[in-house]
Amino acid sequence: MTEKNKKDFGKEGEEIAAKYLEEKGFEIIKRNYQYGHGEIDIIAKDGEVLVFVEVKTRKTLEYGEPEYAITKKKVLQIKKMAELYLYDKEIEEADCRFDVIAIILGSEGNPQITHYENAFI
Repeated sequence: MTEKNKKDFGKEGEEIAAKYLEEKGFEIIKRNYQYGHGEIDIIAKDGEVLVFVEVKTRKTLEYGEPEYAITKKKVLQIKKMAELYLYDKEIEEADCRFDVIAIILGSEGNPQITHYENAFI
């Protein structure tokens, strides 16, 4: 898979995840928030809680469940990006959590979505 295809593929998963969250009543605040070299896929509000969402997408289970691609290093990067977002937006008091959305696209065009709320602390 070329780098461009990989990026498009990731964007497709993020699009599915954003629609899924909106259907669950989340308010999407920002997508693909970048600061320095890091990025958070989706920042949303679930009621009064600020939610930082990492999206992992796979076509099949050939390489395992998508959520297993989130390493300890990736968790640390997501936490750092969340801190930078709060700093950047001058948010001093906020209830926050980290969610993971794992998507398997499959071949029928009917994605399988697994949403892990409070995926890590």
